[in-house]
Amino acid sequence: MPKKKPFALRLDENMMKAVEKWASDEFRSTNGQLEWIIREALKKSGRLKKGDSESSEE
Repeated sequence: MPKKKPFALRLDENMMKAVEKWASDEFRSTNGQLEWIIREALKKSGRLKKGDSESSEE
């Protein structure tokens, strides 16, 4: 499993509530949802190597 690097993230309160709701709807933690959103955006933009996209799938 790849190492994870912690970092602080500041979000607008309404944005955070929306992410928390989305995470709950998909039975993920908020952190897991944010990782999924970022991974999908990186894959879509072609900025994530093929092997990297599957390495942290749930």
